[in-house]
Amino acid sequence: MTATHQAPLHGSDLLRLVGAETEVPLVTGGTRRYVNLDYAASAPALQAVHDAVEELLGWYSSVHRGAGFKSRASTAAYEGARESIRRFVHGRHDDAVIITRNTTDSINLLAGTLPAGTHVIAFAGEHHANLLPWKRIGVRYLPVPETPAEMLEQIEATLRDLPRCEDPHLVAVTGASNVTGEIWPLADIARLAHDNGARLLVDAAQLAPHAPIDMQRDGIDYLAMSGHKLYAPYGAGALIGERDWLISGDPFLRGGGAVKLVTVDETLWADLPDRQEAGSPNVIGAVALGVACDTLSSVGMDRIAAEEADLLAHAREQLAGVDGFEHYRVWPAEHPRVGLLTFNMGEMPYDLLAAVLSAEHGIGIRHGCFCAHPLMMRLLRVDDGEMHRLLDEARAGHHERLPGAARMSLGLGSTTADVDAFADALRAIAADGPRWTYVVNPDTDEYEPDPDPRQLPKLPMRMVEHPHGHGESA
Repeated sequence: MTATHQAPLHGSDLLRLVGAETEVPLVTGGTRRYVNLDYAASAPALQAVHDAVEELLGWYSSVHRGAGFKSRASTAAYEGARESIRRFVHGRHDDAVIITRNTTDSINLLAGTLPAGTHVIAFAGEHHANLLPWKRIGVRYLPVPETPAEMLEQIEATLRDLPRCEDPHLVAVTGASNVTGEIWPLADIARLAHDNGARLLVDAAQLAPHAPIDMQRDGIDYLAMSGHKLYAPYGAGALIGERDWLISGDPFLRGGGAVKLVTVDETLWADLPDRQEAGSPNVIGAVALGVACDTLSSVGMDRIAAEEADLLAHAREQLAGVDGFEHYRVWPAEHPRVGLLTFNMGEMPYDLLAAVLSAEHGIGIRHGCFCAHPLMMRLLRVDDGEMHRLLDEARAGHHERLPGAARMSLGLGSTTADVDAFADALRAIAADGPRWTYVVNPDTDEYEPDPDPRQLPKLPMRMVEHPHGHGESA
């Protein structure tokens, strides 16, 4: 039975999201239920995750070496989360599962522990989390491939061109693009990598919340993911994979918990996973991520993916008729993708569009370059001359407006009504423009409502407004 023949997932008690019914103010007066179409940046917490964290806080204590009963309980919950993460991605029984802060932390950890002489292959279209860490150790960046077949040909040709020596090779790719949503054929990439003596790392930040992952079936050697995209925004992520490279040298971070014995002259490092988890671990974040993995698994990632695909198809149909709507993609339209669409609308600046949607319609989307500058410049057809000009302006400390786009993204709480409200808002903007006045903030070079009568919620913590930027974490 497919998702379309079952009750919609957004109505499931298991998949209830914290804050799903939150009302937000509009500049035109009144409030409306917040329409969250920004799941690709960060997802709200599952209610089940929130409840588990609340329960654990009463038992929270130090882990691994505490003799107290609460320490035993916290340690059991922390190690249980590690096993939940392994099962969620179908990791091998002997894979290391390292608790990290997020995908960026995970990939930097692997980059910092690669054996000396490792040859890394990555693509220019990667999220910065899978683009920048390799620069420290040497990498071959391949151009953005026009098709999946071209991508496989590029990997094979590059691997065959690498020196035939004992040096290890690593292919580092996304599981699903955070700009285009396109899902990469991981099993085919792994096969090519292994046939040519290389290993495969997958940045699964965007893939994990939207589609099933099977590291064993697909031959994935290393996988990185983030809790904040997987409905567990409590500051934890994970790196799962082969143990040998993770113990081939000194730990990525050095400190307490990563050692067996220390003198002023010598250090004996601990075994995995402790070796790569120096310092007091984020027990709450790890448990939150583990509960999210178990909750999503109990519902079924195949079903989640199928329902999201139906909703994305509806969104594409609705938005295709909006005047000026330009959808960006690299691979053919029929290629499988997760639920997001990156776009522009005629001549309207992307940040003005995002501001209008928020201020006048209560709709949250993402805008900017999505921490994937090379890919965005390719999609927006920005030439080398303009790129050099932008670099010069940035070096001079100016808030230069970068070419960019808007992005809507779907998640567990998304409904047909949300998509329709978004499409209606875009049609109204295309027809009549903004109903409010907006100015460019000189500190950010982005549009904001002026005046902005909306008041931030009164929350029990200090709040300082921060200028909006172009970034996005992984």
